[in-house]
Order: sequence, then C-alpha cells, then structure tokens
Amino acid sequence: MARRRKYAVLSIRPSEVSELLLIQVNGDRREVKEDTSLLELIVILNLRSEQVAIELNQTVVRRSQWQATVLQEADKVEIVHFVGGG
Repeated sequence: MARRRKYAVLSIRPSEVSELLLIQVNGDRREVKEDTSLLELIVILNLRSEQVAIELNQTVVRRSQWQATVLQEADKVEIVHFVGGG
C-alpha cells in the first residue's frame, strides 16, 4: 500500500490545508493537491481536453468520467496527445 506524503499546502485562506499526493504523469513524478480530478490535472498541465486521451493505472478513462475521477497517491497517468496531419 502506498504511503501518503505529509505535506501541508497553504492556500489563500490560512484555515484551509491540503495534502499533496505524489503521482506519475507520462513517467515523470509530479505532486498534486489531494482531491485533484483528471479534468483538473489537464487544466494544471495547460492541455486542451479535446486533443488528449487519458489512461489511469493502465485503464483508459472516458472523457465523461474525468471530472469524477479523483487522483490517489501513486497513481500512474498516461496522457496521449492527438496530432492532426495530412
């Protein structure tokens, strides 16, 4: 079982404290706030949602499920970009 990191993140409101999770995105380690959804991750990474597909822990996640899919400690996310051509 993966251990959660014990970090505190100060937000705009000092009374709110969030824990950071360590995940992998396309093989690179990255820290995100707990309760981050796949949709929020796409926004954080400045990606266009209509041009990517996401695999979470070796399972493809439908775009309609991105907002409801919350990241967990040690998750492995693979993001594939679609490239048009002629």
